Amino acid sequence: MKPTNSIYTGLPTTIFETMSRLAIQHGAINLGQGFPDEDGPLDIRQMAAELLIDGPNQYPPMLGLPALREAVAEANRRFYQLDMDPATNILVTSGATEALSDCLNALIEPGDEVILIEPLYDCYLPLAERAGAHVKSVRLVPPGWKLDRAELEAAFSDKTKAILLNNPHNPAGKVFDRAELELIAELVTKHDAYAICDEVYEHILFDDRTHIPLMTLDGMDQRCLRIGSAGKTFSLTGWKVGYISGPAQLLDPVAKAHQFTTFTTPPALQAAVAFGLAKEDTYYRSLAGELQTKRDHLNAGLAAIGFAMIPCAGTYFLTADIAALCRHKQLPIDDVAFCQAMTEQAGVTAVPVSAFYRPGQQSDIPSQFVRFCFSKQIPVLDEAIARLSKWIKG
Repeated sequence: MKPTNSIYTGLPTTIFETMSRLAIQHGAINLGQGFPDEDGPLDIRQMAAELLIDGPNQYPPMLGLPALREAVAEANRRFYQLDMDPATNILVTSGATEALSDCLNALIEPGDEVILIEPLYDCYLPLAERAGAHVKSVRLVPPGWKLDRAELEAAFSDKTKAILLNNPHNPAGKVFDRAELELIAELVTKHDAYAICDEVYEHILFDDRTHIPLMTLDGMDQRCLRIGSAGKTFSLTGWKVGYISGPAQLLDPVAKAHQFTTFTTPPALQAAVAFGLAKEDTYYRSLAGELQTKRDHLNAGLAAIGFAMIPCAGTYFLTADIAALCRHKQLPIDDVAFCQAMTEQAGVTAVPVSAFYRPGQQSDIPSQFVRFCFSKQIPVLDEAIARLSKWIKG
């Protein structure tokens, strides 16, 4: 029989699904997959429920409900002083993953080069390759997660069509500083490229940090597509409501890719998200503040029982060095084996950081780091710490 698509055929199940299945099998606390264990604001959910009953429930406009496009444009102005026309600069998608897919399919021709920054969210590589891209990687390595200027410069060429930037960064918990963003902007401009900016954690930064969209730097407003997510901003990951902000000439082909992917997104959810985006600043401060408290709680608990913790500037995730614990448990320094043993023996699940690097590219993929999700209730985090402490001391 003729072969099926070479990108997706044989592609392994995502590490998140693999570890989640293992967690279910062993009754483990799942700190692997990145979602909160509490639903978002009641008033947003109540509005969606009422609109679902009251309707309309037919196709909304392909670009998104005008109310949501206006709300996204206003959020761009409010938080980042970006001037956006709701009619031509905003597109609503069925989640940020669809937004990424639409952007890549709209910008990339077969053979174009796309730069990805490792460690990378698992959909980036297959989506870029399916769009026809030749992928070049730039590697961040824990514990410093440093963006190396020489390596980034070497990755760019006259064939570079786009760089995909995740900021704040999952899984590293890194927030790119202005100097790093200015370097990226310099190279994007020099090589006449575009930037696809995955900024779904834009409101989840800690220790008084402020998010800086690449789009706000000089000249980047015409070269960037900026992706946001109601799932992360309102702890409603199952709703799958995303949005793209960008210049009209870029957003037009992206909208065509969207048109023939999902076409639209449930109108009740769109209207409720529009309502949510207008929330007072106190909401956004409390979102980051509550997650910072959980970050600090889990960080302290893990450090106390022997994990070497790496600073986290944003997102839902903490990275821990397990080398000392592997030696203590007489395990090989192997993050995959450690996560499996921890799930089966301690009843706590994390994700190996090596899974976020391209397989088979180099032999120096980090293998002594694991990622924990802290966007859970404090009693859940406490139980995970207690289980791990018992396991390590046993």
